[in-house]
Amino acid sequence: VENIQRVLKGEAVQGIEYTARRKDGSTFPIMIHANRVMRDSQPVGLRGIIIDLTSRREAETLLQESEERFRAALDANPDPVVLYDEQGRVVYFNPAFTAVFGWSLEERVGKKMDLFVPEKNWPETKVMIDTVLAGKPVRATETCRYDRQGNIIPVIISGAVFHDRSGRAVGSIINIRDIREQKKLQTQLAQAQRMEAIGCLAGGIAHDFNNILSAIMGYTELSLADSTADPLLQDNLQKVKEAGERARDLVKQILTFSRQSEHALIPVQLKPIVMETFKLLRASLPTTIDIKYQVRTRAAVLADPTQIHQVLMNLCTNAGYAMADEGGSLEVGLCEEMLDAAFTLNFPQLTPGPHVVLTVSDTGHGMTPEVMQRIFDPFFTTKKRDQGTGMGLSVVHGIVSSHGGAISVDSEPGQGTTFKVYLPVLEKTVSDEKRGPEAPIPTGTERILFVDDEAFLIDIGQQMLERLGYRVTTRASSLEALELFRNRSNDFDLILTDMTMPHLTGDKLAQKILEIRPDIPIILVTGFSNRLSEEKITSIGIKQLVMKPIILKEIARVVRDVLDGS
Repeated sequence: VENIQRVLKGEAVQGIEYTARRKDGSTFPIMIHANRVMRDSQPVGLRGIIIDLTSRREAETLLQESEERFRAALDANPDPVVLYDEQGRVVYFNPAFTAVFGWSLEERVGKKMDLFVPEKNWPETKVMIDTVLAGKPVRATETCRYDRQGNIIPVIISGAVFHDRSGRAVGSIINIRDIREQKKLQTQLAQAQRMEAIGCLAGGIAHDFNNILSAIMGYTELSLADSTADPLLQDNLQKVKEAGERARDLVKQILTFSRQSEHALIPVQLKPIVMETFKLLRASLPTTIDIKYQVRTRAAVLADPTQIHQVLMNLCTNAGYAMADEGGSLEVGLCEEMLDAAFTLNFPQLTPGPHVVLTVSDTGHGMTPEVMQRIFDPFFTTKKRDQGTGMGLSVVHGIVSSHGGAISVDSEPGQGTTFKVYLPVLEKTVSDEKRGPEAPIPTGTERILFVDDEAFLIDIGQQMLERLGYRVTTRASSLEALELFRNRSNDFDLILTDMTMPHLTGDKLAQKILEIRPDIPIILVTGFSNRLSEEKITSIGIKQLVMKPIILKEIARVVRDVLDGS
């Protein structure tokens, strides 16, 4: 009625929307345009146009639903997405953009985003802009962008223009994928491949290196036995032997890394490990670093001595690196603590009770809280590219965890660092003192076939075994040894063969010998083999595996045990 009165007064009514009712009672939307009809300067009626809006409303509903679906798709996209107008100003960006880059839509809508393009990345960015403006899509272009805090984020960008109903380009839609995690994984994969290659290389050279060590240590032992009249020569040879034993232990650690094998845990005291590590550190760290140790417990733990040595060496080496420039003090401590329930709440892997605590403290440059949060991450390191791989502390953490223990760290910039390793005390005690006189070296008179393709190892092996009383026949070829055994299988009481030989490896030789005479005991000697396992050796029928370098006391015991069926 109001609008009719307005029209009668002379106003034109345009675009007034109503809901109309049909004859059948259904309703529908309409739009009315109306004005007054005049005759002889007098209003005589109304004239109007009624437009059915049903189709328009349906189209608007469909358009709104489409926009809502489009917005929902953008909002759900885990990748940042930005809509720009034809001037390059932000029309919209999704929540993922805010999560990655930090800006809110309210801050940037209607503005350009030039500020998040690093200067060095403008060339490829301009190429992308020109490509999009030319109406062509941009696909998977790798570049970088700043976040709100100024951090550089590696990204992959794809984009295309969008058009209005007339086909005119009115803006662009850009998808930005954060590839930081991808880059990190790529770096870790490359590092892991390098580490695997190092492991393969270590295993590959271990056999040859152990052969060299066998010569050094074997001839040294033989010379020690022949030089009893010269105390100075005895002392010098003993030092050579000790150095060879350290080299042997180092090779064992390299092989442990390269094979990534399981380790047997045995009851062990940590005091001897601390003492040995102290000797190694004193020789390797600069004199500007003062090294101290204090051992206040004889409690035993269930552990792999080699791995515990690796833990201690890693922690002490890192401490030495932290003090390399200014010098300082390195302290290694070993004590026993009773951990209560309140303490173990912070270390779920620990249970209340007595624990051996291994402490490594330094007075170096310390660490920030941010660095401390990541020190156990694989491949994370604060060292220069050529000074570390970032594997040391992650290996330490893995070893300690596998021993049912825990590790804590306390550090502040400029105040040094303290690591503490907690290992459960074993109820059974283990003495580090020798008990009674050393057992005599076992001997014998049996007949032994000794096989090795290295002439000097044959010489050493033959001399050692003959000094023990055995009758030794040698062969430098596995094929010759097999032929000899075929013809004289009953002439030998034991076979002692190298593993890595041309034509026929030691394990294959053992199989063929056992086919001829199943009861013959066989000892396999190796510097390294990734094909051997306890299960495989047992399945072949080999009685014992001996690692090079060969030590007189060890080979004497093993030979006697095998011959006696121990």
